[in-house]
Amino acid sequence: MPGDSNPQGAAAAGHETPFRFSPEPTLEDIRRLQTEFATERDWDQFHKPRNLLLALVGEVGELAELFQWRPDGGPGPLSWSEVERKSLGEELSDILIYLVALASRCQIDLPQAVLDKIETNRRHYPIHLARGSSSKYTELLHEDAQKPEQRLDPAPGATECEPVSRGEKEAN
Repeated sequence: MPGDSNPQGAAAAGHETPFRFSPEPTLEDIRRLQTEFATERDWDQFHKPRNLLLALVGEVGELAELFQWRPDGGPGPLSWSEVERKSLGEELSDILIYLVALASRCQIDLPQAVLDKIETNRRHYPIHLARGSSSKYTELLHEDAQKPEQRLDPAPGATECEPVSRGEKEAN
């Protein structure tokens, strides 16, 4: 919803409203708009995957500059000035536009790839192992193998299977 784009307003009102993106434009809309923009300027010849990737990396660098030398903690970008937040939105938009253009040029269905990747992440980071941990999934599995007698039950409502201890694995 358009009104949900101001998280500061919700916090100022004394209640937390989760941030939500506006429903439009969709990634397909962004792909179409960017394609039209580039085609009108005869820029398709410059938009090879390598070029788009390097442009994307450059934009990520520009985004990083906005955060460079700022203190950690606190409200962060929510407390930035209007001009700084506008710059933040522009850099994030540049990144998204180049990412969508790269996915399009490589014929990757980005929304489907996101769904597939989230499912992969669910398998790599089961709740009972990953909750509260910043370890990579290969380390989570190693840490779990070091505790064969400890059984961790998933959080209420979780769908992950309970881990099997080393002794049970050998018995099967």
